[in-house]
Amino acid sequence: MREEAADPYSRHCPSRQVLDRIGDRWTVLVVGALNDGPLRFSQLAARIDGVSQKMLTQTLRALQRDGLVTRTVYLQVPPRVEYELTEAGHTLQEPLKALEDWATTHMPAILAARQRYDTAGHQAGQHHGGMAPEPAR
Repeated sequence: MREEAADPYSRHCPSRQVLDRIGDRWTVLVVGALNDGPLRFSQLAARIDGVSQKMLTQTLRALQRDGLVTRTVYLQVPPRVEYELTEAGHTLQEPLKALEDWATTHMPAILAARQRYDTAGHQAGQHHGGMAPEPAR
């Protein structure tokens, strides 16, 4: 049986789930935090300011399920658990770092645009003038 090419624009394509995973804020930050090597859960939580224990746990489990992170338990007292990027996880570093760099570089312009938008009185779901007209059919 021939495998079909992935098409994220098709609603039934599993690549959408992959995009959901790698486009998630916490995934981007966990992959970035693990960039320099394995970390314990508490180290990850300290590195990623604002992540709840629940969200970090869910994100790590999802990354494990997708084969992007490994979880290693060291049998000692107390037990030690470390998380590390897999080979596949390491391949995400470059594109996610580019996304992180883009966000930090463009944040001042985005914040200014938000301020202009909010000051103009725009509300979610409302359409105001100033948008390009739809092309004639």
